[in-house]
Amino acid sequence: MSIIFGVDPGIARTGYGVIEEKMGKVTPLTYGCITTKPDDQSKRLMIVHHELEKLLRIYQPACVAVEQLYFARNTTTALIVSEARGVILLTAALLDMPVFEYTPNQVKLAVTGSGSADKHQMQTMVARLLGLHSIPKPDDAADGLAVALCHIQMHRGGR
Repeated sequence: MSIIFGVDPGIARTGYGVIEEKMGKVTPLTYGCITTKPDDQSKRLMIVHHELEKLLRIYQPACVAVEQLYFARNTTTALIVSEARGVILLTAALLDMPVFEYTPNQVKLAVTGSGSADKHQMQTMVARLLGLHSIPKPDDAADGLAVALCHIQMHRGGR
């Protein structure tokens, strides 16, 4: 049995998905978003830290899988998301939880079989793989689940 905590970093919304793999069967435990309102950046980062820490303490995952930052046209947004990623990595480290990082293409490939899958294909496959009746909302939550699924797929493959 293994619980994986997947994270799609962001500052307005950090998506997360918690899944459990037990004897080859994958079950979603929870998913959602940590949301922050426009405010002082340090306060927003503190909210991400505190809310993530609560969730990690509740679910006690075997590891945390985090999506790596991809190239962004807007460097200001990229820097802000990088700060959120830093807080996420630090929070996991403070709780002594191993962290695995995956590129967006690795996530797409692991979940859909194609590194160039679009957002809708990803969301549809997440719902299908987890036996959900509908696509997880908001999109960031579906992305958090996708990152967790990627970790399981990569781990199964011995990569």
